[in-house]
Amino acid sequence: MNETLATILPLDGLQSAGTGPLYMKLRQSLEDAIRTGRLGHGDALPAERDLADYANVSRVTVRKAVDDLVKDGLLTRKHGSGTFVAKPLSRVEQPLTRLTSFTEDMARRGLVTRSEWLERGLFHPSPEEMMMLGLAPGTKVARLGRLRIADDMPLAIERASISVEFLPDPSVVTNSLYAELEKKNARPVRAIQRISACNMKDPDAGLLAVPIGAAGLSIERVSYLASGRVVELTRSLYRGDAYDFVAELSLGEK
Repeated sequence: MNETLATILPLDGLQSAGTGPLYMKLRQSLEDAIRTGRLGHGDALPAERDLADYANVSRVTVRKAVDDLVKDGLLTRKHGSGTFVAKPLSRVEQPLTRLTSFTEDMARRGLVTRSEWLERGLFHPSPEEMMMLGLAPGTKVARLGRLRIADDMPLAIERASISVEFLPDPSVVTNSLYAELEKKNARPVRAIQRISACNMKDPDAGLLAVPIGAAGLSIERVSYLASGRVVELTRSLYRGDAYDFVAELSLGEK
């Protein structure tokens, strides 16, 4: 075991891993092993006890170092199996100047997408849905809740509300909501988005495979038809470590 650990984590590297607390030195050494490929994607991390004995530090020190790397997305814990090197994240950039669906965004990047349904059906609307969508009393609302996944990495939780006038049967949506709305000449032409920073809470953190408290982006989108009618109210939660929203700005005339 020590021979394996010596290859992954040379003690001379640990001793020269900068200044600061021991757990930070161990964290830096483990991160270097991941960055250089000595620990590759999917590799299991040695047990805490073995790491502690080898590095001559306490198990508390090892746990703090590992917790930091899990929080940063370099390691992932699998209940009952151990701690493993996480798949490297490829950040997705989303321009704020285009009104497109998640499916269209990912297709342009050549990513394979899929969704896991969290909710899909007709419901009695909330007061907010009635007001935002302009629903008449007694009208139902179509709701679509999905976990959006690209290249097997969960990226976002998306919850959309649409008037039954535009989506009378939510079960017809198998992939792109906008593609179905387009069939009814109800694809939105503009939208207002509000983006705010947030910290992930349970159970959303579990769905997105990030620790509770991890950084996220909360987005509310209100989409409009050319007539000015609201067609869609969507609230989404994106992983902050994998998604960037980009806006292009130009200098206005003075």
